[in-house]
Amino acid sequence: MTGLAHLVRSGYRQAQAVTRKHARSFSFASLVLLGERRRAAFALYAFCRRLDDLVDVGEPVRLPERLALARALVSGLYAGRNALPAAPVAQGTPWPADELAALNDAIVRFNIPQQPFQDLISGMEMDLAKTRYANFGELALYCYRVAGTVGLMMAPVLGIGGEGALGPAAELGQAMQLTNILRDVAEDLARGRIYLPADELSAFGVSEEQLRAGRVDARFVALMRFQVARARAQFARGASGVPLLTGFGSQRMVRLMGALYSGILSAIERQGYDVFRSRAQVPFGRKLWALGRVLVAPASVLPVPAIAPALPLLEKG
Repeated sequence: MTGLAHLVRSGYRQAQAVTRKHARSFSFASLVLLGERRRAAFALYAFCRRLDDLVDVGEPVRLPERLALARALVSGLYAGRNALPAAPVAQGTPWPADELAALNDAIVRFNIPQQPFQDLISGMEMDLAKTRYANFGELALYCYRVAGTVGLMMAPVLGIGGEGALGPAAELGQAMQLTNILRDVAEDLARGRIYLPADELSAFGVSEEQLRAGRVDARFVALMRFQVARARAQFARGASGVPLLTGFGSQRMVRLMGALYSGILSAIERQGYDVFRSRAQVPFGRKLWALGRVLVAPASVLPVPAIAPALPLLEKG
């Protein structure tokens, strides 16, 4: 085995370990993928996870510099210069050389485009500049950049039967990010961030002070119902691309991910929309039940709607 082949193999193993540690739902859903597609999914997740950690736990003063290094690192991969990118690692980025070698292998093997990686970094830069979002248009751009892009990265890995799969892939990523935002209201507040759109907070009569107090009343419940309905609509819109996936196990994997994440929305509902005192989670038994359904009757999981629903928006005026 050559030095590069050994590094790639090590990187895939490490990426799998990162995924298992930090993304239980993604790791669980990957059980229905096999071989190269599964390894590539781990490599993509590990890259995205370490990029996200730059913003959430990195040193704020150096973040712009480190994100600029991340941009250069990605550009170098696509220019073919960084199959063994030791220099960027030495300059303070969090990616081990073996994980980057695995990522490079996945990019070449599945022809993953560069632009989603660069757009993802733009999303991380938004977290440096913005702690509030005026309206859903602003939030939708953020959700596309930090999560819709991941859907676009994953699409070639999962196999796409046409360009029509790309829009739904981005929509599914955005639906998952909206779900994370609803689940993590308290955690984001602790970091000084409020992702719920300001105009929607105002329309439902919910103030930042109420969020900080963790007060769940009729106004907050109405706001959260509206947000949950929007996330569900986006899941349904994303489901339309599932039949266009051609890789073995890919349709089942996406359906299972959709079931697990939409299950978080159901958990939020079961706890009366109180996202302040407990983190909404999908019990392991429900995950096993979803896995069984996706294996036996896959079309019943994340079903494709006859007509893609419109996203709920505030009425003008």
